Amino acid sequence: MHDAVNSLSQFIDLQTAHILYLVIMGFIGGLVSGFIGSGGAFVLTPGMMSIGVPALVAVASNMCHKFPKALVGAIKRYRYGQVDVKLGVIMGISAEAGVLYGAGVQQKIKTAFGDAGSNLYVSVAFVLVLAIVGGFILKDVLTSFKNKTQDKEESLTKIAKWVQSVNIPGTMMYFKSIDAKISVLFTLPLGFATGMLAATIAVGGFVGVPSMMYILGVPGLISSATELVIAFVMGVGGTFKYALHGLVDIRLAMLILGGSLFGIQLGAIGTTYVKPYMIKVVMATIMLVVLVSRALMVPVYLAKLNVIALSETMVKFLSNTSFAIMILALLVGAFIVLKALWSGLREEKMLSMKLKKA
Repeated sequence: MHDAVNSLSQFIDLQTAHILYLVIMGFIGGLVSGFIGSGGAFVLTPGMMSIGVPALVAVASNMCHKFPKALVGAIKRYRYGQVDVKLGVIMGISAEAGVLYGAGVQQKIKTAFGDAGSNLYVSVAFVLVLAIVGGFILKDVLTSFKNKTQDKEESLTKIAKWVQSVNIPGTMMYFKSIDAKISVLFTLPLGFATGMLAATIAVGGFVGVPSMMYILGVPGLISSATELVIAFVMGVGGTFKYALHGLVDIRLAMLILGGSLFGIQLGAIGTTYVKPYMIKVVMATIMLVVLVSRALMVPVYLAKLNVIALSETMVKFLSNTSFAIMILALLVGAFIVLKALWSGLREEKMLSMKLKKA
């Protein structure tokens, strides 16, 4: 009974403004998710935390909304021939183990340090992962522009070439997306890391998509689509694990899902009109904007844990600025994806008109 009361006290009082914000955020998260395959949760988890949702509830509720949305996106992109189902299922199974382990770590931190400790853990994890992954992808995009290779077919990295050359008897499996056999011993740690991160910040795609691209040699479009299969598998197990502890706020999950199911369809369509490098551009841009938003909240949580001293005015300033930057991230994400979709549709229409005249 105590646990039930305690879990209910973590659920925020939803106002009309919160409801509108969550639906719009869900739509934009869906757009980004359908476009880059990372689940869009790197927008949604901080977005919920920005309106006062405890980190653990935000992660759990995000995971709950994620698996039906991921299923819709995966089916949509499978029809475009962009999904490697075998790779998605195999990485998804090891990712599930990572989710269960990561959820246990989350709950221990929450028990030991309370909401402020949990919020700090999630925010620091966001900042570190966003900085590393976002920075790496941005560097890759800038290098391709500098060498004028952004419009060319993606070439394999040195590590991907090595992974595809290694032959470990009894573990080799053929994957259609790379037209090669690789050892499942390489996919297991990548899947586990994806699941561990998903349980920590509800974003496994930060590890899943880049690891498939840069370590296994899977093309960008297929990596982002296959990640949706992994997200579905992880989401089912993670939701069940968190729900057993009363941490899933079904109201938040359903509001976000309502907006995101529509957004993910548009995002998936958008991928058919853009060159692969654009997916990297969108991913890096939004990651780095969200990074700034979460970084501003780190001193706020440290102050709540009495590690540092901050005045009430400074706490309010940092919180408001963080929220404003979060809104900026949402707008930037929506603008880039919708612009890509609009440009693609316009080019297709113009081509169609030319063909008719000819």
